[in-house]
Amino acid sequence: MPLDVERYRLEFPVTRSAIYLNHAAISPISSRVRNAMCGIIEDQHCFAMEHFESWLKAIEATRSSAARFLNADPEEIAIVKNTSEGISLFANGLELKKGDEVVSIEGEFPANYYPWKVLERQGVRLRLVAQEKGEIPLEAIERALTRRTRAVSVSFVQFLSGYRIDLERLGQLCHERGVLLFVDAIQGMGAFPIDVRRTKIAGLAAGTHKWMMGPVGCGILFVRRDLAEKMQPATVGWTSFEGWELFTSFSLVWRRGAGRFECGALNVAMIYGLGAALDLLHEVGVEMIAERLLSLTGRLRQGLERRGYRIYGPQTREYGSGIVSFEPREGSAENLIARLQEHRIMGSARGNFARLSPHFYNTEGEIDQVLELLS
Repeated sequence: MPLDVERYRLEFPVTRSAIYLNHAAISPISSRVRNAMCGIIEDQHCFAMEHFESWLKAIEATRSSAARFLNADPEEIAIVKNTSEGISLFANGLELKKGDEVVSIEGEFPANYYPWKVLERQGVRLRLVAQEKGEIPLEAIERALTRRTRAVSVSFVQFLSGYRIDLERLGQLCHERGVLLFVDAIQGMGAFPIDVRRTKIAGLAAGTHKWMMGPVGCGILFVRRDLAEKMQPATVGWTSFEGWELFTSFSLVWRRGAGRFECGALNVAMIYGLGAALDLLHEVGVEMIAERLLSLTGRLRQGLERRGYRIYGPQTREYGSGIVSFEPREGSAENLIARLQEHRIMGSARGNFARLSPHFYNTEGEIDQVLELLS
C-alpha cells in the first residue's frame, strides 16, 4: 500500500510555512507529539501526582516501543537526556584500562569523540580511521584493529557526508575479532532499520530530536543484556538499584539490564512525546521511510549534480541516507543556506558544505523547487 504523504503532512504545520529540509539538525514535532506532551503537563498542572501510576506505565510503554524499533528487549533500554549522555555512560561503564584501545572515525560528530577521548587520561588510546571523501571503507576499520582493541564506536550515519555504514558487516567483523561495537545512531534511527541482534551491536545511543521527530532533550541508550550486567554506571541515583519503586530500599543490587543507567527521576513530558513519536514511526513503517528517503535524496543528489554542484559523500543508494551535502558553486555555504532561507527553504551550513536533509513527509515537488532555485 503506497504511503499517503498528504495525510501525514497535516500533522506537521511546518509544511504550511516552509520547505523544511533540516531534519539532520532538529526535526519539527508532529501534532500528536505536541498533544502528548501538553497533555501530561496539563495533568501535572491540575492533578500533581495523582496519576503517577499511569506515568510509570507510559514510561514502560515507551521503553518497549523503543526496544521494538531495535529488536531489543525492553530491559536493554535506558532513557537518557541525549546521545552524548548515552555514549558517556557506555564508555565509562566499560571500565577500560591503561593500554586498551578504542577505534573510531576521524570527523565524527563531537558527541562520539569526547567521551572516548577523555579516557586517554586513564591510559586508553583512541585510534581514528580517516574518511575517504566522506566514505568509510570497512577495510580501513579492520586495519586499525589490534590485539588491544576493546571497542569500535561509529556513527550509523555520518552527520556531514550522510554516509550510512554497513552495520551488519561491521558487526560481524567486530564479533570475529572479539571487539564490542558501539553505534551513535542519532542520524539513522527513525530513518533506517536497525536490528541490534543481527548486527551484533553491544551498545547504541540516539537522541530523539532528529529522525525520530521527538522532543529535544530525550534519548535512548541500548546496552546488550549480558554486557549491562557487568557494567558499573559512572553516575548513580536512587533508580539505579533494585527496589527503587519502594522508596525505602537501600539495596546495593543494581537494576537488571540498562535500567541501572537511569539516574533518578525521568523527564516524563519528554517521554510522553517520545512515545507518540515512536507510535508515528511504527505506523508509517521504518522500511517505507527508508525507501522514501533514498528516493528523495537520490532525486536531490542527481539534480544537484546536473547543475554542477559537487556532492560530498556517498553516490549510491547502498550507502546513502537522508543527508545530502554539497559544495556551493561560488561563495560560502552560509550564504547559500541564507539564500535558501529567504525563500523559506530550511537547511544547514556545515563547514564548507551546504547540507539538506528531507524526511518522509517531504514531497518530490519540494525537492524540485529547491533545485529550480539552485539552477
